[in-house]
Amino acid sequence: MSPKPPRLRTVLAVAGGAVLARRALRRRIQASPLWPLPALDEPVSGRPRSRALRLLVTARETVAEGVVRLRLEGHALPRWEPGAHLDLVLPSGLVRQYSLCGDPADDSSYTVATRLIEDGRGGSREVHAQLAEGTAVEVRGPRNRFPLTAADSYVFVAGGIGITPLLPMLRALGEHTPWRLLYGGRSRASMPFLAELAELDPDGTRVTVAAEDEHGRPDLDALLTGLPAGTAVYCCGPEGLMAAVAERLPEGTALHLERFAPRAAAGGNHAFEVELRRSGRTVTVPADTTVLAAVRTALPDTAYSCEQGFCGTCRQRVLEGEVDHRDELLTDAERDDSVLICVSRARGEHLVLDM
Repeated sequence: MSPKPPRLRTVLAVAGGAVLARRALRRRIQASPLWPLPALDEPVSGRPRSRALRLLVTARETVAEGVVRLRLEGHALPRWEPGAHLDLVLPSGLVRQYSLCGDPADDSSYTVATRLIEDGRGGSREVHAQLAEGTAVEVRGPRNRFPLTAADSYVFVAGGIGITPLLPMLRALGEHTPWRLLYGGRSRASMPFLAELAELDPDGTRVTVAAEDEHGRPDLDALLTGLPAGTAVYCCGPEGLMAAVAERLPEGTALHLERFAPRAAAGGNHAFEVELRRSGRTVTVPADTTVLAAVRTALPDTAYSCEQGFCGTCRQRVLEGEVDHRDELLTDAERDDSVLICVSRARGEHLVLDM
């Protein structure tokens, strides 16, 4: 067998060296603490905004009538601050949002609580029926659109399960920080975390429990009248409660709201048309129908999940038209060219989407 020409030997040597170099680089990358690189937000229609985690339900406890608390364990979990929430991806594929109510310093588990809503859209029923101890569940987040900001003093108003995002806030406040909490519910038996609140207020001077079957509706006027300037007011609960707090808010105070239902339109809805540019279709969106529902009549495979404007699954790119944004997820910059079609609508008569 004749020896290889010098030029061929050189080419083979260079090629072999390149292969070895690539293999060495691959091993070095995989050994790096930055491997794999964290997922980036993808401004692409229908893509989730954060990488999912797979956690295990290790504890399930009934903490009030119709309310269960779940402990979800993992390893080296992303840190969070009071007010943050998780997206739970349920076994059916539904996505629901639940406030974190455990200890932010615990990086081995997340704690959430959910109330069973019999006439709801099915998410709470699935949590109560299927998320038993030993069940694996996918979560996304945490995300925080309800952060605890610095203030001279604080007033908290919770309605029912709305106490969950406020609990970590109360624990985080210093001993000498002035704060008060008004916690309302149908009955004491239906109100979770009363024991934890009693521990936070051993003198009974900061927490007022207003059970409707005992005292009627909470006295918001007594709570909010005469608040000093610089007070931060935090409220989470039914839409009617949050609206009532907003109506009574004194000047010089800042209101922070947490809602898990679509923002209501001040002037009602109107019908409009949506052009789906890539598919060459145009659909009419009646006043009593969402853009998502109308679009799915033409494109039934359109991705969606929460239908509340929180998870981002139905996000679409806007090519033309002005949007009436009603979601609780997109940033101001993202709203320049995106829309969550499960809740948001057109301000005018026509909207063009990149679908």
